[in-house]
This record gives sequence, structure tokens and C-alpha cells, in this order.
Amino acid sequence: MAEELKTSVGTLRKALRRLEELGLLDRIHGSGNYVKQNNVDGSVYAMFRLELIGGGGLPRADILDITLKNKPKNLIPFGISDKATRIRRLRYLNDTVIALEEIWLDKSVGDLREKNLSDSLYKYYGEYLGLWISKVEDFVSVGKVPKWSPASFSLNEGAVTGFVERLGWGQFKYPVEFSRTWFDTARSRYVQRLK
Repeated sequence: MAEELKTSVGTLRKALRRLEELGLLDRIHGSGNYVKQNNVDGSVYAMFRLELIGGGGLPRADILDITLKNKPKNLIPFGISDKATRIRRLRYLNDTVIALEEIWLDKSVGDLREKNLSDSLYKYYGEYLGLWISKVEDFVSVGKVPKWSPASFSLNEGAVTGFVERLGWGQFKYPVEFSRTWFDTARSRYVQRLK
């Protein structure tokens, strides 16, 4: 495999070990390396999420704003750059508006391009930035709906609702993403499942 990929055996072993750590690959000694077909169910992509009160819901999002900015001082520290791309989104499950989201991605991991963004930011990170979010920490509490909330959100500015702050790690020893999500507790719930 190293010869076919024109790389050293050591580099190949490191790459395979990292894919295994990310849950993307099964390595079976004496048998081979196997790409996991359904690794999403046990990954951070599925473990922490919002669902409709009755369960499930197909996620999608409308982008409200994407801006490269200096990091505000009130954010939890993350990344190594003084700048980050801020993405503000209105989130849906099926056709129900359920949340406002503000995501900050450290400038050091790359530049976001709105034309390529999909509803799944983690998928975009992997495909366009080579960044795989492999670990997250969520802090769940209540918070006030922010001033930038659009009229289409179900709650008014200043209303107290469910609030999640998240730090996300990729292949680095420090978090590269910080997000804040305000969710309508009458329409959705925060769910954590560990299988």
C-alpha cells in the first residue's frame, strides 16, 4: 500500500492509526484494514444532537451570516489564531424551526466558502478542510435569545431558552471550533446517546 501511494511505511502506519482513532477504520492484525461503513452512529456526529420533542427530524439550516472576525474576548478560548470565521444559522428539523446557532472556526484550519457549505458543517470540514471533528465537549444550560435573532425564529430576543456551548477538537491537541446554540425547548430537546 505504501508503494502504491508513494509514501513511506512509517507515514502510512501513522495515517492508518489516526483513521482508526477517528473511528473511520477497523485494523485487524493479519487480516487488513477495513473502512467502517456506518461509523456515524457511534461518532460525535450522532451522539450529541437536537431532536424534535417526538424524536428525530431531518436537519437542515439557513445561513444567516458568514464573517471572518477577530475573536471576541467573551468566547471560551479555542484555536491558535486571533481570528475565526463566524457562521450564524437558523436550524430546522423537518420544516420546524428549532434553533439559532453561532459557530466559530479558528482561522488556522482554513477558509470557509459559503458556496460549498452544506447543512452538515462537519461533513464540509472533512471534505474541504481535511478537518474531522473527533471530540466535543458540550455545556448545556439556559441562555437568552441573542439580538441578532431573525423574525423567523420561534422565540423573541431576550427570551430564556435551552442553550448549548460546544468545543470541538479535530486532529490537533487543542479545540478548533466553538459554538453556541439557542434551542426552542417547546419544539426540540437536546439528546445524548452512548451506544
